[in-house]
Formats: sequence, C-alpha cells, structure tokens
Amino acid sequence: MKAYLLAAGALLASGPALAQEVVGGDPNVTTGFSGIYIGAAGGYDVQPNDGGSRILFDRNLDGRFGDTVLTTGGADAFTPGFCGGGATSANAPDRTSANAPTLAAGTPCRPDRDSWGYYGRIGFDQQMGAVVIGVVGEFGKTEINDSVSGFSGTPANYVMYRDISWEAGIRARAGFTPNNSTLFYGTFGPGYARINRSFSSSQSVNTFTGRGKRNQFGIQGGGGIEQRIGNNFSIGLEYMYHQYRDDDYRVRVGGQAGTPFTNAANGGTASGTDIRRSDDKFRWHSMRATAAFRF
Repeated sequence: MKAYLLAAGALLASGPALAQEVVGGDPNVTTGFSGIYIGAAGGYDVQPNDGGSRILFDRNLDGRFGDTVLTTGGADAFTPGFCGGGATSANAPDRTSANAPTLAAGTPCRPDRDSWGYYGRIGFDQQMGAVVIGVVGEFGKTEINDSVSGFSGTPANYVMYRDISWEAGIRARAGFTPNNSTLFYGTFGPGYARINRSFSSSQSVNTFTGRGKRNQFGIQGGGGIEQRIGNNFSIGLEYMYHQYRDDDYRVRVGGQAGTPFTNAANGGTASGTDIRRSDDKFRWHSMRATAAFRF
C-alpha cells in the first residue's frame, strides 16, 4: 500500500520535470485544452488495510452496537475472534491472548480483493491563458471486494461481504498548462455508487435477514497529468481516491429460541440480535491511465 501511494505521489510530483521536457509544446497542437472531450480511464484499484475490522452486535435491539454475544454459560460466544477478510473455514485458530482484538497469524481468511477498474467519461474544459478549468462526468465499475468475518466457538463463521456494482461521479477539474499541450490538474467532486452487500454463515440453526440501502453518495478526488497528441487526442496518468459511507446494512439473527443470539435470559431478546460491520466506510485508491478524443 505504501509503495502504491509513493508511486502516485511521484507521478504528481514529476510535473515540473515533465514540463521542462516539453517546453514549447507539441507543434501540432494549436487549440490548447478548451472544448468537449470523451474518453476512458482504466487501471488498478487498491483498498486500505482493514485488518482490525470486526462484526458488531446489538443484542437488545436498542440501535446501539457494541454488545457481547454470550453463551448460556455467560462466556463470550465469539472468543475465537474476527478477521478483516472472508472466512474459508468454520474453525478459527486460538488468539494470541484472551484480549487480542484480531486473530493470530494463520487465520483461515482470504484477503480482500484488489483488482481492476474501468470507466467511461465525458467532460468540458475552458482554457484561460495557462489556467484550465472544467468539469468531467464518469461512469464505470471496479472489481474490488471487501469482507469481514467473525468466528464463534460453535464452531461457525459469519461473513459480511460487499462489492461495487457500478460507480458514477461528476467532478470539477482545475489545472495548469505550461505549453498548451501538457496539463497538470487536480479534480474533486461527489460520487454515487451501488454497493452490493451480502451475508453468509456456516451456521444453520438461526435465520439471517439482511436489510439496508444499496446506493450511496460519496466523494472522489485526485489529480493527474494529461498530454495532448495532435489536436484531437490526449493520454494521461491519474490518481483517484474514492470514499463512500457504508453503515446502514444490518442483518437480524433470529430463529431458534435459546441460542446466544435469541436468549433473553443473558441480555438479549427473543426477537434476535442485529449485526453490522465496524468499518463504516468503503474506500479505495486508483492508479489509472486515461485517453480522450477532443472535439
């Protein structure tokens, strides 16, 4: 992750050196950056480390999470622990200590998936001297996914999963061109995404009912370098940060009476227990190439 962000920083910091290499600009470019363009962006998406993520419980359904699910004997039913990934087994290894917040090394969890993203875009720029301002709209998809898992002593696993079905955004863009053919810019604006959530468990005694919104507003921001090639084409490199608040998905664990989730005698209710993720933001970083046709 650190190497990824250092690469993005090096890209944006290399502007002055690149500008010196293209002083005078492309002699075939006569129109600068003003006008409408259509294009595409694609590259690799990486998520921040969320190894400390866990599942939270609301045992008495009062809307406040942080309760402990207890066995009939009063012990923590989730003593085996949690992991910031997708469970691959019902069994979890012992934790390093009784108070460890996450599982020890060797946890049976697959890591969250970093993957490719691809987008189409349309935009408009207006150049005023060396300053360029504009707006760009984008629509596409990232293939990343993110999970968090809990392990009970049953043994059983409980997995909350999410991915992105599609993402749209409209961003302001502002930059500087030293030569009418190379543009260094920053961009920021709102995003809107369909976040798919799901839940699975290896336990079959209880019932699990999910609820919550799917579409979320968020933010997008970053910057990049764009190079004109003749009067109608441009290519570039771009870094983008995406963030969406994702705290409204709930799963109601109900069903058989007397289980740790439905036992009213040890702090719960017969109606069941609500669960949610502890990490309430879905966020990722993108490093991508861009290409555009300018009219």
